[in-house]
Amino acid sequence: MIVIAILGSILGALYLYFTRTFKYWEKKGVKHDTPLPLFGNWAPVLLAKKSEVDFINDLYWKYPDERAVGYYRSSRPDLLVRDPNIVKRILTTDFQYFYARGIVEMSNDPENIEMIRKHLVIVEGDIWRLLRQSSTPAFTSGKLKAMFPLIVERAERLRERTRAISAGARHVDARDLMARYTMDFIAACGLGIDGEVLKDEHSAFLKIAKEINKVDVKLIIIEMLKTFFPYTFRHVKIREKVEKMFCDLVGNILKQRDYKPSSRNDFIDVMLEVKNKGKIECDSMEKMKSDGTPEKVSIEIDDNLIAAQAFVFFTAGYETSSSSTSYTLHEIAYNPEKQEKIHNEIDRVLAKHDNKLSYDAIKEMQYLEWAFKEGLRLLPPIGVLFRTCRQKYTFEELGLTVDANTRVMVSPHSLHRDPKYWDHPEEFRPERFSPEFDEPKHKFAYLPFGYGPRACIGERMGLMQSLAGLAAILSQFSVSPAPTSVRRPLLDPKSNLVQNIKGGLPLIFTPRT
Repeated sequence: MIVIAILGSILGALYLYFTRTFKYWEKKGVKHDTPLPLFGNWAPVLLAKKSEVDFINDLYWKYPDERAVGYYRSSRPDLLVRDPNIVKRILTTDFQYFYARGIVEMSNDPENIEMIRKHLVIVEGDIWRLLRQSSTPAFTSGKLKAMFPLIVERAERLRERTRAISAGARHVDARDLMARYTMDFIAACGLGIDGEVLKDEHSAFLKIAKEINKVDVKLIIIEMLKTFFPYTFRHVKIREKVEKMFCDLVGNILKQRDYKPSSRNDFIDVMLEVKNKGKIECDSMEKMKSDGTPEKVSIEIDDNLIAAQAFVFFTAGYETSSSSTSYTLHEIAYNPEKQEKIHNEIDRVLAKHDNKLSYDAIKEMQYLEWAFKEGLRLLPPIGVLFRTCRQKYTFEELGLTVDANTRVMVSPHSLHRDPKYWDHPEEFRPERFSPEFDEPKHKFAYLPFGYGPRACIGERMGLMQSLAGLAAILSQFSVSPAPTSVRRPLLDPKSNLVQNIKGGLPLIFTPRT
């Protein structure tokens, strides 16, 4: 009986702990679904039955008349914002309240985050500002233009692989094809090595990518424990194998360069230049002097921080670009009249440039750029944006005050398909991005790269290499649906931040005459 009483007490305590916040949105008059003990509303995501993007999208459409909707991530109250005017304030106007993403709890404490996750996407506050400042020189216009010959070289490899595999197969997985192209580009332009991903089935980068995308029972359990007990399990690493593989790779690169910048002017060189200058400093976002002015904060870049920034350069770059370019090809395949316009433009522009891809030629392919932006609208690679309010904040439009550390969500995936802001949003219409069209009807209803100070730092690089890859393929191939293609493909329920399509994107690539 004593054991039963103890177990009953423990279960009762756990029940009270995990339901202690469940009146939060009700008291504030915010509509929400009824939460379950332990899981809140988050069970489908934690159990890998539904992707995070699909969960948020379902919530967005379930309450079409609300400007914001509440839900519970386990016992934590989160807020989904549906109104672009409020989105603007979160991402730009009131950034000082919403500078944190809040993906990882206590991410400013070096002891409470895996080394490989100390990068721009995850870290917060002063650490984020210092790392952003140190990484920005890698993405200047001059750097991008200088690396274009490397892009052209990879684009040629992309053509060769497409020609080789399409000749002996009924169809080609466009997602896999474009992922290899993007990985090859990042290996060359970011890390200064030939990844040979388009040629070698045993490339180290393919192995790392496979490990990053692997979702098994162990990972699901770890994610659940970190969600239920974030403080207790803060030291548990999520992907130790990936961390070791990537750190070994970057460590070898640094060793080969004798820990000094080379003449390649790639991302590793930029980080080594910053490291060799010693401490970098900036005005604090979080610490103020008695006179109200910001304190100075500083950081020293070490080999681990270089590896972490290179890691996000690789993962964020290849996953987002391969997702958006492959889905653009999918839509082009189903819209032959749009494909004809793209072919005609590519042929016309290349004829002016000796039939060679170049930086200037890509800049002239306006309709191709519109098509890519439309692909980004229909499937933004990052379907959900996170922000965490670090101070108590009042949404005056809603008459709602939220407490510090409340996580706020924005859904580009949903906003991009909302008929309030787009005419016939399910249709593939590149012309939407012509200056003559008034779309979107709200600037903050189109957020493929985020917006504001925490927008994607590699936006211009991603756009450039994506357009080059699309131009390389469509200059020599037509694309059409395969027998196994699905017109409206489903998201992989195991995908998280970056949207992945379940079963890939099979297409037929036919050489153009």
